[in-house]
Amino acid sequence: MLRPRDAVRTLPEYHPPLAGRDGLRLDFNENTLGCSPRVLSRLQQIGPEELARYPERGAMEETVAEFLGVRAPELLLTNGVDEAIHLLCETYLEPGDEAVIVVPTYSMYRIYMIAAGAEVISVRSGDDFRFPTEDLCNRITPRTRLIAIANPNNPTGTIAPKEELLRITRCAPDSAVLMDEAYFEFCGQTLLAERREFTNLFVARTFSKAYGLAGLRIGALVGDAEQMRALRRVSSPYNVNAIALACLPEALGDQNYIQEYVDGVRESRGRLEQALEAAGIRFWPSEANFVLARVGQAPAFVEGMRRRGILVRDRSSDPGCEGCARITLGPREHTDRLLAALLETLEEIGAAQGATRP
Repeated sequence: MLRPRDAVRTLPEYHPPLAGRDGLRLDFNENTLGCSPRVLSRLQQIGPEELARYPERGAMEETVAEFLGVRAPELLLTNGVDEAIHLLCETYLEPGDEAVIVVPTYSMYRIYMIAAGAEVISVRSGDDFRFPTEDLCNRITPRTRLIAIANPNNPTGTIAPKEELLRITRCAPDSAVLMDEAYFEFCGQTLLAERREFTNLFVARTFSKAYGLAGLRIGALVGDAEQMRALRRVSSPYNVNAIALACLPEALGDQNYIQEYVDGVRESRGRLEQALEAAGIRFWPSEANFVLARVGQAPAFVEGMRRRGILVRDRSSDPGCEGCARITLGPREHTDRLLAALLETLEEIGAAQGATRP
């Protein structure tokens, strides 16, 4: 009888709640306005011949490399950051190796690591989700082959200082160290320049968040040219589809659109944090396009927001996130709707709690 590998049979499944997402979608950290109009215009120009050809990513990799200030051999376009994570696991992990993550964090790190046969070492964040530099360094062993760090982190929105991230990289010279900078545009901190000092450091970027291209699935992984050659051996030559490759130049070329959207999100982030503080709701200052808040009864809060046409994400099952929901930010008009629904939902939950007390 045909059987999957043991690592696959016991693999935890990731089921994002994608079904029935009607309303203002503030649950998946997506761009709430969508992509640049220039992208939509390019989509309308795509003809049958472009779709009939296998995609060629080489020219676009040169364009993205120039945009990021790196050399083309140091960059690989990927099918979203998810594929970048998967490729790192397939390239550097063998059964019995150790892979390290800081929890809570993005779920797919763990899943891809386990699928490769690695033992996942989970290091808990410190108080207020402080980055646990010392604890992480202490967990690095000769078996450690991969460390994955989201910065800013998801779902907390917290950010680790550069110095601490570079210390981790120095502590693990024989390990691939991934800095997942999916939310870079909302904070501005990056290790792209420092990456040149380390052959084991990789930086991932995505065009799903600020650029509004989540549906096209395109990201980029940057690393030492020699290491990237190994990753290219594992990667499919046609991993990024032709539509994404055709549209990305227009997205990159409309930086005014991106900056206006990012500025709007940052303003909204401040408004939401002020509203949460005024309501006495615990939250963690965020450097991303979302805020994690301890709303108490997270399922009831999520359902109350849904009834008011706003989708938010229950993260109460993540380590240290008991009673927490994650709320994505968009421009001013979306935040007006969010804040109105937020206050109504909190009042509703408060009234229900009062009614049940003896």
